[in-house]
Amino acid sequence: MTSHVLGGAFVPHAPQFFTMPETEDPSTVKRVREVAGRIGEALAALEPDIWIVIANDHVNQFFLHCTPAFALHTGAEVKGSFAGRDFRYEVASGTAHALIRHLQAEGFDPAFTSTAEIDYAFGIPLAHLGVDAPIVPIYANAYVPPQPSMERCYGFGQALARALAAIDVRAVVIASGGMSHFPGTERYSNPDLDFDKALLEPLSRGRLRTLLSLDEKRLDETGNVELRCWAIGAGALGERVPDVVQLDPSWHHIYGSLGWFAPQPASVHRPHYPPVHAERVELTRILHLLSNSAAERARYVDDPDGYAAAAGLGADETEALASLDMDRMRTLGVHPMVPFLTRLQIDHERAKTA
Repeated sequence: MTSHVLGGAFVPHAPQFFTMPETEDPSTVKRVREVAGRIGEALAALEPDIWIVIANDHVNQFFLHCTPAFALHTGAEVKGSFAGRDFRYEVASGTAHALIRHLQAEGFDPAFTSTAEIDYAFGIPLAHLGVDAPIVPIYANAYVPPQPSMERCYGFGQALARALAAIDVRAVVIASGGMSHFPGTERYSNPDLDFDKALLEPLSRGRLRTLLSLDEKRLDETGNVELRCWAIGAGALGERVPDVVQLDPSWHHIYGSLGWFAPQPASVHRPHYPPVHAERVELTRILHLLSNSAAERARYVDDPDGYAAAAGLGADETEALASLDMDRMRTLGVHPMVPFLTRLQIDHERAKTA
């Protein structure tokens, strides 16, 4: 089945990208902005119906009054401002409502809002990516305990992808935040670069489920609480190798930028151990009998061709049984453990009589 998640991105949103204090390295900010621009152009070329943007709220709105694990914006538009910049985006309200209904059917109960605003966690990636299209903002609780687990976030992303397929809407998924940083704490000037490098390595090879290994303690002690947004994006994207991976450290943030936009080849998995196919049941039964009966093995060893011919099998199966050729067995689709064990037993019988 073709995925309705066409692509996506994990991008940072440090407020310094807009305020640009003297402590910032302009070249670092320029690299982050440029890579986001390239990713945004590639995603726009996919012509998605909507852009889903997942970010945390930075305890601006969902805090003392109500702190949902996940919330979707369902208004006609969403607005906000930061550092003298105003944000205004059309919300795909009908799609947002449809997604909520599907998520509820799957056992998630996300909150929804018609009036919540967006801050730089949404505004910066949308600006850097160059988004000028309807969006569905999703707020994820990253900073206010108890936060959702990475497993719950990943499952939410999977359900989101299934919801898009169910309502036949093609989307790109943007996860905002990360990597390591400690805003407002004594560790602000000491982000965990070594941890981020180690985590980025499997992600760069498409092993997005690696994020599921991070528990609440590990996220907190490495300054990566915002990776909950990445986990939602990972659940929606699945195990895809990113087309762009870039790491830009600063003295207070480690900026990770990843993008997925290349067409996904059709995946046909041929397991080493397939189910027992209906047309191979009789051959499999005979092989299993040979593996477990000394008397049957003795008959086979005495006359393999005659034994196979008397089995009442088709020509290809008869030849495979007479030769116990593993390559031929695999070509026929026989579960390989059965002929493997049979061959071991037959070879042992032949060695005893040699």
